[in-house]
Amino acid sequence: MLRNLVKDVLIHEAIRTTEAKAKETRSPAEKMITLGKDGSLHARRQALKYLNDKFVVKKLFDELGPRFAARRGGYTRIIKLGPRGGDGAPMVRLELLADEA
Repeated sequence: MLRNLVKDVLIHEAIRTTEAKAKETRSPAEKMITLGKDGSLHARRQALKYLNDKFVVKKLFDELGPRFAARRGGYTRIIKLGPRGGDGAPMVRLELLADEA
């Protein structure tokens, strides 16, 4: 489940999920972006091992890595949205930041 959430964040650049899932997803997503910034073959293979999707890895290394090249960390943001209608679980939006440094 966590890998799928990380993939969705990298593909769509924003997801709507519960607060607990977003907090757990944030760390591996930022580690993948750090690998994308490295750009080496070893980093690409590490990302492919975790994500298991060539297209997501391609986007990570071709678009997201260069976008965050100047930033030293903190690539994601969590915005609280309020409780979910059915069970009242706290919902948030986990998104990648814009390319400003």
